[in-house]
Amino acid sequence: MIIDTFPVGPLACNCTIAGDETTGEAIVIDGGDGVDEVVRRLQAHNLKPRYLVHTHAHIDHIGDLGALRERTGAHGLLHAADLPLYRTLGIQASWIGLREAPRVVELDGELRDGETVAAGGVRLDVLHTPGHTPGSVCFALRNADDTVIFSGDTLFAGSIGRWDLGGTSMEDIVASIHRKLLDFSDETNVVPGHGPFTTIGVERNSNPYLQ
Repeated sequence: MIIDTFPVGPLACNCTIAGDETTGEAIVIDGGDGVDEVVRRLQAHNLKPRYLVHTHAHIDHIGDLGALRERTGAHGLLHAADLPLYRTLGIQASWIGLREAPRVVELDGELRDGETVAAGGVRLDVLHTPGHTPGSVCFALRNADDTVIFSGDTLFAGSIGRWDLGGTSMEDIVASIHRKLLDFSDETNVVPGHGPFTTIGVERNSNPYLQ
């Protein structure tokens, strides 16, 4: 299995390509910016994405969905509770000083809690973790060696995501982490939406919001 995580865009969103070397199929997580770089890495790995999945609908995580879908032919998925937020891309663009907002496109399907998104041997379990946004999700990628959680802006190294952007609270995001993420073993690796990687054990034992 290929797992390639790299920052994209001015807000350095962690985008991940998870691919099956045997079938050549892949899933792109949070390919919200930097379409050229995402496509370049897919080609370098000789992978074709089947799905473009998004942890939530903030512009840095989903803004370039339309352009990336056109380049790859993959299906774009988002949790339904974040569709209203996705439709505000124009407003979000003004928040961060973009002169031109990315276009809003129709999604190809929904991410649902407890379901699995699969491409070849890559299987992502969907964990609905409302708090940063109403439709925030995390993904659990399990393979023979270990498990990796892609936590979006729900859980960071030493911190948690913002909860003051509308429709959620700190209690929501902390409850989601306790309910959905802390059940994983301490050795479970975590790839946040921004910044350095961490583990469930480190966050369980030292994250000030989870004590």
